[in-house]
Amino acid sequence: MGTSQDSKSYKVVTYGCQMNVHDSERLSGLLEDAGYVKAGQEGDPDLVVFNTCAVRENADNKLYGNLGQLAPAKTRNKDMQIAVGGCLAQKDRDTIVRRAPWVDVVFGTHNIGHLPALLERARIEQQAQVEILESLETFPSTLPTRRESAYAAWVAISVGCNNTCTFCIVPALRGKEEDRRPGDVLSEIEALVGEGVIEVTLLGQNVNSYGSDLGDREAFSKLLRAAGQIDGLERIRFTSPHPRDFTDDVIAAMAETPNVMHQLHMPMQSGSDKVLKAMKRSYRQERFLGIIEKVRAAMPDAAISTDIIVGFPGETEEDFEQTMHAVREARFANAFTFQYSKRPGTPAAEMDDQIPKAVVTERYNRLIALQEEISWEENKKQVGRTLEILVAEGEGKKDDRTDRLSGRAPDNRLVHFTRPASPVRPGDVVTVEITYAAPHHLLAEGPTLAVRRTRAGDAWEKRQAAPAGAKPAGVMLGLPTIGAPSPAAAPAAAPAAGGCCGD
Repeated sequence: MGTSQDSKSYKVVTYGCQMNVHDSERLSGLLEDAGYVKAGQEGDPDLVVFNTCAVRENADNKLYGNLGQLAPAKTRNKDMQIAVGGCLAQKDRDTIVRRAPWVDVVFGTHNIGHLPALLERARIEQQAQVEILESLETFPSTLPTRRESAYAAWVAISVGCNNTCTFCIVPALRGKEEDRRPGDVLSEIEALVGEGVIEVTLLGQNVNSYGSDLGDREAFSKLLRAAGQIDGLERIRFTSPHPRDFTDDVIAAMAETPNVMHQLHMPMQSGSDKVLKAMKRSYRQERFLGIIEKVRAAMPDAAISTDIIVGFPGETEEDFEQTMHAVREARFANAFTFQYSKRPGTPAAEMDDQIPKAVVTERYNRLIALQEEISWEENKKQVGRTLEILVAEGEGKKDDRTDRLSGRAPDNRLVHFTRPASPVRPGDVVTVEITYAAPHHLLAEGPTLAVRRTRAGDAWEKRQAAPAGAKPAGVMLGLPTIGAPSPAAAPAAAPAAGGCCGD
């Protein structure tokens, strides 16, 4: 049901990596520009958009199950529309309409800007519209945006990927890497800061290969330094870098730019040189651990996280022990660990020596136990430290019951702290002393040492005061939890946090 006679309601359902989240915010912005309003909790929306992911073996089952659940709603409301976009749409194309003929629009990763027009065409012609382009038409960041957060933002600096990892289908679906001009990126960040944002995360499928499309091997480190000069921008993060492209100039830029956070999420995937070769990952264990050593030499307080795949085809017990060794040496603050599953359309899915599920599960459990132990030990080192916490919205599920608030430390660790006597808003910054450590979070149980009200908090407060359903002003972009890795929230079969394929 629409919210008024002239406006229709919409809902965007997002699966997968932070690039999909970024695209969904653009889809929401496009729809609101076209007169739609975000649907409430009650009733059926007039439009449901699925922004899909194709990196798991059962991705299509999940989509078609959800489409099946919508069929009765479509029967109740003949004017309701359903659209499917994203990586699975790019891959399956006409298959979606054949399997779910009640779908109105299928669009791919390269033409999200066409969605409003495709919906209108489907409505007029009374038949499904399928439009899949083979190359990017408009960089998503130039499209209107409906962002979910007033204080933190994704900023895409590139799309696509030039790697050929055998477990990953992303290059086939999102194409070769295309870089935005540095001036365009910096202009977007400046606009965000002008609206109250104080934290940005630079985003790319392989974020530190930025510059390969521009002919400048040091373009990424230069971009970090330039962003660091933007007045009012307090925290800069990036995800996800590839070890192949992680160069000394990037480490120097991180260490020397005060508002670039000492946090690094860099997918390792395996500690076995043999498995890394089979994955077509262009580094080996020694190279990976060497980067970790350099980062810690430059930034001793750096929190480093990773992605690891267990049970890749051909992985032996010796190979797995090499992964365990690398984990012990690297001492990750946390890790997204995944049991390998076939990704249709990837070379790895056709490889011999697929590992039995029972073997994969047993190894996975051993790795989880080891990483839990290391995460807890590393978190205990934070006890007694005084930290500035950016207050978050929705990060602490038990906050109401415990009379606490939650937020992120500079190194991205999740911190729950005692609610201060003075009002605190999401986007404000508090200073606390860490009193207790668990494997996946920290506690500050004493009184708050300081509260700093920020422009970001003002922006959040202004948004809360807006009429229900009103379109947020300016450029605002959310920082979902998938971009702030927390192992407790990472299921074994979820996509890697570092990108669609964890590059």
